[in-house]
Amino acid sequence: MAPSSANPPGRLRRDAQRNRDLLLAAARDMFSRHGLDVPFDQIAKEAGVGNATLYRHFPTREALIGEVFADAGAGLATAGREALAAEDAWTGLEKYVGRIFELVAADRGINDLVTQAIPTIPGMIEISRQHATTVGALIARAQEQGTMRRDVVTMDLLFLLGPLCRALPAAGELRPDLWRRYLALLLDGFRAQATHPLPVPPIGEEHLDRMFADLWEAQVPEKPEA
Repeated sequence: MAPSSANPPGRLRRDAQRNRDLLLAAARDMFSRHGLDVPFDQIAKEAGVGNATLYRHFPTREALIGEVFADAGAGLATAGREALAAEDAWTGLEKYVGRIFELVAADRGINDLVTQAIPTIPGMIEISRQHATTVGALIARAQEQGTMRRDVVTMDLLFLLGPLCRALPAAGELRPDLWRRYLALLLDGFRAQATHPLPVPPIGEEHLDRMFADLWEAQVPEKPEA
């Protein structure tokens, strides 16, 4: 039997794609303004579709977040390559961390993504590893050039970035460029000049991973809205 002209297969596919695009646009906007814990029913309402349609396209919050921020890893990788290509290592480090500060200050969704490092989001572990590798390479280059204190390790900077990035959206509400002040204060503590010995050894990568995992596990699992 020939398909009904009222609902041709091509039309159904176009409608499904349209709903998917509406959901992604609504989620991207609401994540940016409110963070990753926006209720699913609010996203569906913003997109103009029903909850069932949202769950049909994105059965879990992690699936939706992963799709919305699918290009986050590529953007971070590009920023890292540009930073590592800088002739002056300190300038490269400053630009890389500055780019992260700028993003997390203006976008609460990206802030949650960076500071929570949610392991169940597709690609998140790879993004975190890539970020740590870039930071380590930037630190090593700056130490070789004599601008970074010698007793700093990758985990030192990663440990400080998390809580500081978390506070930046609130600072941005006071003044959009306030993140620049705290970037300067943070990096000044890593300069080679006028340093004092650090009193205790740094943490290891496994400790930082455990901290992020504990933060995520502390979140209350979302129950599907009726």
